[in-house]
Amino acid sequence: MVVKTSKQSRGFDIIGDIHGCAHTLELLLQQMGYQKLNGVYRHPRRQAIFIGDIIDRGPHIREALHLVRDMVEHGSARIVMGNHEYNAMGYCTRARPGSGKTFLREHNDRHNRLIRETLEQFDPYPHEWNEFLDWFYTIPLFIEEEDFRVVHACWDQELIDKFRRIHPDGRIDEEFLHASAALESFAGQVMDTLLRGTDLRLPEGMSITGADGYVREFFRTKFWSENPQTYADVVFQPDPLPPEVARRKLSDEERQQLLFYPPEAPPVFVGHYWMEGQPAPLKHNVACIDYSAVKNDKMVAYRMDGERVLSKDKFVWIDVDTPERPDAPATEDSVAR
Repeated sequence: MVVKTSKQSRGFDIIGDIHGCAHTLELLLQQMGYQKLNGVYRHPRRQAIFIGDIIDRGPHIREALHLVRDMVEHGSARIVMGNHEYNAMGYCTRARPGSGKTFLREHNDRHNRLIRETLEQFDPYPHEWNEFLDWFYTIPLFIEEEDFRVVHACWDQELIDKFRRIHPDGRIDEEFLHASAALESFAGQVMDTLLRGTDLRLPEGMSITGADGYVREFFRTKFWSENPQTYADVVFQPDPLPPEVARRKLSDEERQQLLFYPPEAPPVFVGHYWMEGQPAPLKHNVACIDYSAVKNDKMVAYRMDGERVLSKDKFVWIDVDTPERPDAPATEDSVAR
């Protein structure tokens, strides 16, 4: 798989987080003109690009993985890694002796809950799950075309350039996975930023409690906000900040921590953030296409044809009629590690 390619004449359909909603995904593909030929969805003139997070939460995770992998292996789709695929790799990989851990991602109550549906649905098919874990290593962290970019949560040019110098194909290996377990390491920074996004720490002594009951001392931030003045200008997560926190002025040090995606850069597509409402670009060259399908909202795609200015008219979606996981907190993975 080539991570950076020259401009092609075909169009691209960038599809948001799936989270086990395989049946809704099929409806979306059919709506966009993809047809199942010899068991694989294909389009004569377009290619799908999945934003990651195929697994966890939903009722048809195994079916979703097979559908997506079949499309990727037959060239009718590409994919970038989501934080849930990365989490699964760490959860299922034993830590090395002397690390002080049993697994790279500890099997605590919260982590067990996040991956529960995936492991339950693959319980009768352990060999398949192991094959998918191996397949996850073939998934790049980002895709860069001449006229657009795709990453699960955040495009950080400096991190991507450094990562590409040691991993030109954009994929991680087992050594990088082990290194990323240390969040302060370069590998940890790459995985946390590209797959989970950027954040700011709240002032000392402050914390916020999300809808999932998880207490946090940081909040997720936009990577495209130009000249922000307050916390409200940069917060980007399902849980709002308390008004007194949102009004707080950003310090010079906090401003320096923020990323800014340049307005002249090619359009970038992300998922991850549990958007709601009518799909539309966040900025003329930034779009989030995760609209909470598994929470009974929308499964969304953007039909990209090389435009430099994104349009709300290029979004397509399927309204999900029945809740896939009504008890799953919408904030749990977008603002927590």
